[in-house]
Amino acid sequence: MFDHLIDRAAQAVEIVPLRAQRLEAWMKRQPQSVGQWIRAAGFTAKPGSTCLVPNGEGGLAQVVVGIEEGLDRWSMASLPTSLPKGDYRLADEVDGAEAEAACFAWAIGAYRFQRYKKRSGDLARLVWPAGVDRPAVRRTVAALTLARDLINTPAEDMGPPHLAAAARAVAKAHKAKFNVIVGDDLLKRNYPAIHAVGRAAARPPHLIDMSWGTSGPRLVLVGKGVCFDSGGLDLKPSSGMLLMKKDMGGAALMLALSRMIMDAGLKVRLRLLIPAVENAVNGNAYRPLDVIRTRKGITVEIGNTDAEGRVILCDALAEAHRDKPDLILDAATLTGAARVALGPDLPALFCNDDDVAEALLRHAKAEDDPMWRLPLHKGYRALLDSKVADISNVGSGSFAGAITAALYLQEFIEPGTRWAHIDTFAWNNRDRPGRPEGGEALGLRALFSFVQAWAQPGKGKGSAIIAPKPAPRPRPVNQRTRRRR
Repeated sequence: MFDHLIDRAAQAVEIVPLRAQRLEAWMKRQPQSVGQWIRAAGFTAKPGSTCLVPNGEGGLAQVVVGIEEGLDRWSMASLPTSLPKGDYRLADEVDGAEAEAACFAWAIGAYRFQRYKKRSGDLARLVWPAGVDRPAVRRTVAALTLARDLINTPAEDMGPPHLAAAARAVAKAHKAKFNVIVGDDLLKRNYPAIHAVGRAAARPPHLIDMSWGTSGPRLVLVGKGVCFDSGGLDLKPSSGMLLMKKDMGGAALMLALSRMIMDAGLKVRLRLLIPAVENAVNGNAYRPLDVIRTRKGITVEIGNTDAEGRVILCDALAEAHRDKPDLILDAATLTGAARVALGPDLPALFCNDDDVAEALLRHAKAEDDPMWRLPLHKGYRALLDSKVADISNVGSGSFAGAITAALYLQEFIEPGTRWAHIDTFAWNNRDRPGRPEGGEALGLRALFSFVQAWAQPGKGKGSAIIAPKPAPRPRPVNQRTRRRR
């Protein structure tokens, strides 16, 4: 995976990353011939653009590449595949966070999904700069690669048993505890909602359960693992079914995040829960207006069998409370409404705690891995009312679909438990450097940065959110009286 990042090279061509506003000042410090060449080439340091500067012998002396203002993690991602084969090094003045970002861009820029179609051709290689945190780069790229590969794999080879096998491999590599409940055993163990959604498929439903760590705050991650979604009896049209291999993108994201947490050795007591199913059509498929029971005891009327993700998540969220966690994070490719509101690149964040939400958004901004908070507007809860059950799995009417889905999930969160829900697309719908069209773990870097700070009290603003909120101190009567005046 990292063959294109090397320790040293006898001869390596210098790469100079430049921002547009610094281009002229840099050229003034170069030999006149270099400036003339760059101007003749029409190079303006537009982010992602390159200019190959020759030496006097017909070879390559330098590569000048345009980058964004701020910490740019993507503009150099095209270089491993676009530059001539050979060895390259960053200019000496590139160090610290910028050098680490460049290494990340180089490594992730080499990603290709090659399970079924091998790509020929060697990649350009980059010499690791001194002082870069190599384990951090490797950790992030390996986790992104894991998630992308899982999402990109067709459902034929990525059903519930395959997803369980992938999680088992991650657990084994990090000496985590692993358990899986399959098929009718879900009924015996009181996970009726997961069973109801997955029972019609040829491959039985699974509940994947992994735990790791013996100290620190308790963190439960829950990921929607619908390995393929036909819509069930409320069958999707062919166009709506085309990308449904990615409907386990929430599970892939949470598994990748778990891998990063364990690889970094963060001091948390981690638990990962993935309900893995296929939403299929068969004689025993669950039906519109069926009423199903859930692990929490809440009854759910099925208003639409294509709103299956929230149905399987509710059993997992109920189970997530068993160890009284300090925080629950769930991720799901849950609603088209979130995509209508925010598009493909912005996961929607719902959270029942302002401190947690603000910390998540702060880390998302710092990592340039954005998400956007939407409200858990309690006024819309009535849209989920059912005349025959405790709740319906869909809202009445066509408005606020992402919010009503989140409000449905909130019904399975115990009061006082901090919880955040991420509604993600899990897909790049166009090619960009380092982000080829296909599966994507949107929010992964932001979530890891958040958990890393949260798990280390005193080492980041995010750590403060795990502290219990102190009860308000009563004020003396006379002090309150003065305040009123």
